[in-house]
Amino acid sequence: MSDKLDKQTRENLEQLQLLQQRLTAFASQKQQFQIQLAEIENALDELKKAKSPTYVLIGGILIEKPKATIKKDLESKKKELDIKIKSFETHEKKTTDKAKELQEELAKILK
Repeated sequence: MSDKLDKQTRENLEQLQLLQQRLTAFASQKQQFQIQLAEIENALDELKKAKSPTYVLIGGILIEKPKATIKKDLESKKKELDIKIKSFETHEKKTTDKAKELQEELAKILK
């Protein structure tokens, strides 16, 4: 019985470590998306101030595009990032909850 408990405890510890690694990865990716979102919001603010003609950088080339088209593209990217961030937050919460459960379980076993 003792060996089984030790094996289960080891498995729980390994699973907890994996969950913590996942949480770190989620936080990093979410932060990258938040940075991109801030850049898009800044671009939208600057676009409001811009006078015609407006340009977009593609590759290494500036291409003239209508202000409305650029705004539409930026708003679309902003929506996508909002969805991705919310998805990461959902996964992050589920993973955090599971990690807390395991920590509580391990705390009981190790006492």
